[in-house]
Amino acid sequence: MSKKNKSKNTNGTIAQNRKARHEYFLEERFEAGVSLQGWEVKSIREGKINISDSYVFIKNGEAFLLNAKIQPLNNASTHVVCDAERSRKLLLHKRELNKLIGLTERDTYTLIATAMYWKACWVKLEFYLAKGKKSFDKRDDIKDRDWSREKERMMKHSHR
Repeated sequence: MSKKNKSKNTNGTIAQNRKARHEYFLEERFEAGVSLQGWEVKSIREGKINISDSYVFIKNGEAFLLNAKIQPLNNASTHVVCDAERSRKLLLHKRELNKLIGLTERDTYTLIATAMYWKACWVKLEFYLAKGKKSFDKRDDIKDRDWSREKERMMKHSHR
């Protein structure tokens, strides 16, 4: 008999940060591997992760994921200390790190985690180079979205 996949998601997406597109201007996309412990991988397979407030921080030439909450499983090993909010190292090439260091230090960009997903058997993190939006920028986006929705409705009714 074959095992059935009990995964809740079928396309490989583990977690998303939907609020990021509303809060920031997302400019350039990056992908990085995440260094995880065994209990974290088991929890991620069960879908017990939240990256809604997480961001990437660069320190001493290395990138780390901060504020990602991985809830430990009840049946985790007793001899392992599970820290749900520990910083996790991101695996990037040196030239990508140098580029990110330059942009975050000089041009006041931030690095916002937007999605975590499976790529083959590896957990990958998608993050963007971003600048924060002001409140009037957010209102303009909402106004544009409403107008495009209204325009679609008018076009749909005019073709009838």
